[in-house]
Amino acid sequence: MNITDIRIRKIYENERLRALVSVTIDHDLAVHDLKVISGPERLFVAMPSRKDESGIFRDVVHPITPEARKLLEDSVLAAYDEHLTRLEAENEFEME
Repeated sequence: MNITDIRIRKIYENERLRALVSVTIDHDLAVHDLKVISGPERLFVAMPSRKDESGIFRDVVHPITPEARKLLEDSVLAAYDEHLTRLEAENEFEME
């Protein structure tokens, strides 16, 4: 799996949900609505999901192997951190 693009679509402040993210894989497949979530111990990435007939949320797409999950989560969280750093720098520049 080659992650070729990560886009931070929306940032949320002061909420458990921190960001909505889109990921492109191998320039061929786009996955939208991954969520960066603030958990009790760390940030993690939740896969896109929807509620089924019984009210249970089920992932629409998800990595099959632990290695793929780690690659996806590490890549998304790194892009999220870079995005926040860029926003911080822009805000500091604007305040000067």
